[in-house]
Amino acid sequence: MEKHRCGWCKGNPLYEAYHDEEWGVPVKDDDTLFEFLILETFQAGLSWITVLKKRDNFREAFDNFDYTKIATYNQKKIDSLLLNAGIIRNKLKVNATITNAQAFIKIQNEFGSFSKYVWSFVDGTPIKNEFKNHKDAPNNTPLSDVLSKDLKKRGFKFVGSTVIYAQMQATGMVNDHEINCFRYDEV
Repeated sequence: MEKHRCGWCKGNPLYEAYHDEEWGVPVKDDDTLFEFLILETFQAGLSWITVLKKRDNFREAFDNFDYTKIATYNQKKIDSLLLNAGIIRNKLKVNATITNAQAFIKIQNEFGSFSKYVWSFVDGTPIKNEFKNHKDAPNNTPLSDVLSKDLKKRGFKFVGSTVIYAQMQATGMVNDHEINCFRYDEV
């Protein structure tokens, strides 16, 4: 018997694997939170499948998403990224990645970890929504508005409310699996 999955991922093996193994699973590890933040930033204005297909290329190009290295990227490294056909070559997003790495480190220094900071917005516990259809899930919420504004105030770029809500979904801060999805009660 086939597992029932959220409608957005059906029919694409890459989407299904991402859905089954990662999407909505609570992430409290700073390294993984940073990876998703960068991937969601690059996804802005594009489809998530585009990013997933290039994820390994991003990982290689951005030093395994090591924010301490990324925070020190110089113009030579930026130029090489902009020539890398394996990633999304958007100058504003590449520059935002460096800025965001620097801001990420500042939050770690202030709060002890980025995880403590970001999870404080949901009191450390995922918000569990009850959607019958994935199309009922919002693109953003008042909470993602608040988090987005706070991140921007702290110097982050490309962290609009829609990007941040996608981040919250991806990292399990909110559980937007359809209620009849096999993952709904597992995460």
